[in-house]
Amino acid sequence: MSRLWRWLIPLATVPVLALLAYGFRANPRDIPSPLLGRPAPGFTLATLDGAPLALEAHRGKIVVVNFWASWCYPACYEEAPALERSWRAYRDRGVVVVGVDIQDKREAAEKFVRDFGLTFPTGQDLKGTVSVDYGVYGVPETFFLDRQGRIRVKHVGAVTADLFRETVDRLLAESVTP
Repeated sequence: MSRLWRWLIPLATVPVLALLAYGFRANPRDIPSPLLGRPAPGFTLATLDGAPLALEAHRGKIVVVNFWASWCYPACYEEAPALERSWRAYRDRGVVVVGVDIQDKREAAEKFVRDFGLTFPTGQDLKGTVSVDYGVYGVPETFFLDRQGRIRVKHVGAVTADLFRETVDRLLAESVTP
């Protein structure tokens, strides 16, 4: 019987190791979001300035929800200028950029916003409920919402000006359906 146990324990680890190897090969960017095409989860946060930031207030507009953190380097540092330029270029066309800072200290978040001159509304998800509702597993992650408030695109990684423009232009070109 002891001979059997001596072989049984090492053999039991083989399926576990195979599962781990498969998991490490999967690219998390390739995992589709189950939220695509569905209404975006609503939220209300306080901006870093203390004003209320409610997603529902932007219904009827294209909304870009960007999850970020000051400790997210280099990706969040790369995308911040592109998001700000894109926000300034599109805000008069019915497009809103909303920043959601997660797992961060207020002082660090305020410094990040100040250093990059970010003018779009940004709130802190202090309890983590917004990021959980959106299925965020890392930063940066960005969700593009259509005028009806449905999530149409989820982008994992830094947003570029080209990606922003292509996605928002496509959403703006869609006819408005009641």
